[in-house]
Amino acid sequence: MANSNDNNNDEHHESSPLLSKQVADQDLKEKPSGKKAKEAAAEVPAHPVVATGDGFGWTADGLPLVHRSVVGEPLGRSQWNSSLLACLGRNDEFCSSDIEVCLLGSLVPCVLYGTNVERLGSDPGTFANHCLPYSVLYLIGNSFFGWNCLAPWFSYPTRTAIRRKFNLEGSCEALHRSCGCCGSCVEDELQREQCELTCDLATHVLCHPCAVCQEGREIRRRLHHPGFNAQPVFTMVPPGEQTMARGA
Repeated sequence: MANSNDNNNDEHHESSPLLSKQVADQDLKEKPSGKKAKEAAAEVPAHPVVATGDGFGWTADGLPLVHRSVVGEPLGRSQWNSSLLACLGRNDEFCSSDIEVCLLGSLVPCVLYGTNVERLGSDPGTFANHCLPYSVLYLIGNSFFGWNCLAPWFSYPTRTAIRRKFNLEGSCEALHRSCGCCGSCVEDELQREQCELTCDLATHVLCHPCAVCQEGREIRRRLHHPGFNAQPVFTMVPPGEQTMARGA
């Protein structure tokens, strides 16, 4: 009987409305109000968000970069392997290729320009799609104006593509590094890129053969010809005729 009375008392306490009301009041006291919850959430520091606006640089793959590399360090731009006026290139393992580039740029710049774009793009038909229009503009400029003044307007985007692909410094950055000028253009990323585009065009218009040769030397040191990327073909040779010798 005593055990049954205790069980009845426990069930009475569990089902008592006063007990449930007290538990509900205690839960309300433990939970913070909506305003306090918002203030507590606001006090938690948010993770830093990297801006992806107009201020960007260019990585070695030609992709936008917001002032820092993946590991958090500034990504410096590399210099060209040879200067603009180094017509014969450098005395290294590519010296024979540099002489070839110099001859092509002096005699048939359309062929050199086509091979540069072909190595850079590695798409079929790239050589003809760029060499033929360049040749037409080259002939029109020399025939009507006496000098190659039209083809540079067609070819200068290649210099920009090379500079972005290999993360090379432009003319503005080179001037700022050597003599300290063009500081305002270098500090602002978007303004610097616009200035570099203008410098790329001016380099091709004012010193077109040297610009195409410099680009050719740079590409040949960094990229192989697309024809060298062919996959090896394996052939299976059937075994020769086999004969079974009879036992003695």
